[in-house]
Amino acid sequence: MQRLLWIVCCFVISAVLSAGTVCGQTAAIPVPAAAASTAAVQEVLHSGLPYRDLTGLDAEAQERCRLDLVVPEGQRDFATVIWFHGGGLTKGRRAIPPQLRGQGFAVAAAGYRLSPSVKAPVYIEDAAAAVAWVVKNIGRYGGSAKRVVVSGHSAGGYLALMVGLDRTWLQAEGVSADSLAGLVPFSGQAITHFTIRGELGISDKQPVIDRYAPLFHVRSDCPPIVLITGDRSQELLGRYEENAYLWRMFQEVQHPDVVLHELQGFDHGKMAEPAFPLLTRFVKRTTGKSQE
Repeated sequence: MQRLLWIVCCFVISAVLSAGTVCGQTAAIPVPAAAASTAAVQEVLHSGLPYRDLTGLDAEAQERCRLDLVVPEGQRDFATVIWFHGGGLTKGRRAIPPQLRGQGFAVAAAGYRLSPSVKAPVYIEDAAAAVAWVVKNIGRYGGSAKRVVVSGHSAGGYLALMVGLDRTWLQAEGVSADSLAGLVPFSGQAITHFTIRGELGISDKQPVIDRYAPLFHVRSDCPPIVLITGDRSQELLGRYEENAYLWRMFQEVQHPDVVLHELQGFDHGKMAEPAFPLLTRFVKRTTGKSQE
């Protein structure tokens, strides 16, 4: 009889906990336990916000030229991380990384159109439009336009570098790239992206540095940068070395705030997990919101 009562109690407790999870899926969303910095943090989610005028654009643009924005509830003047997904510029979907939840800053996960449906520079233009939308509109949600950090993994890291280093993309949207608080690419390509090379019939083993290469746009007055890659022996072809050369060229032009992290023991896909704490610390340090 006591065993039966114990089983029933466990079932009831489980049901209550499950109900709590369902209740969290409202406009005010409790932070996942793994990402929470404090137990009481609440966030408000705004899904599917279009970051450009979609009038007359095709179905892919209607679906992908949007962002999901999660903001800390009841806070003002907070920082924002704009996150671009990876996938080689040919696949992937926008998603807010749970590792960035509950840190006291907003996260905007932006989609963008993909090759082969579009070709360069459309996905770079989409990334710039998303960044510009956040800079121009985050104030309406309580955030600061002066505390915007751009990040992403793989192809997303490449896009972050392109819109932050080459001023022309954001200039076309009425925003200065120099107004960004920082760039934190996870294993982003520093030479011209292999998908863009493929669109031109160039092998992925033939390096190219042209206007579509972050390396082409190295300058001393761009925002602070944290370059992060996986282990050089486990990364995609040359990815660490590309970033190391990018870091070296920033030293040559005497940029005051660029660092490079190589996460030893992690390959291209798995390096993202240990990279998130580096991004979080950078955001809090650079935006003056350190809680350490």
